Amino acid sequence: MSSKFIPPIGKFSQINGKCISLVGDDIDTDRIIPARFLKCIDFDSLGKSVFDDDRKTLKGKHPFDLETNKGASILIVNSNFGCGSSREHAPQALMRWGIKAIIGESFADIFYSNCIAIGIPCFNLPKESIKEIQKYLDIKNLFLEIDLLKSTAKGEKLKFNLEIKETSKKMFLSGEWDATSKLLENKDLIENKLNALPYINFNSSF
Repeated sequence: MSSKFIPPIGKFSQINGKCISLVGDDIDTDRIIPARFLKCIDFDSLGKSVFDDDRKTLKGKHPFDLETNKGASILIVNSNFGCGSSREHAPQALMRWGIKAIIGESFADIFYSNCIAIGIPCFNLPKESIKEIQKYLDIKNLFLEIDLLKSTAKGEKLKFNLEIKETSKKMFLSGEWDATSKLLENKDLIENKLNALPYINFNSSF
């Protein structure tokens, strides 16, 4: 897990990082972050608890515990990743561990939307390509350069054309996914609108 969490802000078109792989279909949100951790009042501490039950079962051999995966930021998964409950804590926990992008065969719809809302792009690749990456990771580390504009990922001896929803792609390239930054950028417009509302502006005459 990264020692200092830095959230994504605004528009971006490149994501570069080391890959980490989780093999298996239908990995649900309760496995990503067990329900007992949902009582938190903020998301800051969730990174250390991601896959908590799985990691305890594997006693240090879980991918998120291996020294070789330290500092990884691009998660490689199989099909229907993030299924189960709609808890937004799942992508929040992954992001606070250090994940900046996810490449998989397929994603549960709500999990996908929750990822987009906090700045984690989710890309699709065919099963054969995912298996090729996972097989490569069994042998050595893989660093990928993801180009959102071109929808490509390339690393040593590997290059893939990624699939991503066009609406999601445009949101990252424009920064529209980042609602907080957009609100701050339009502070004057918001204040003008607020002042124009008679039921808010108490100085207005009715």
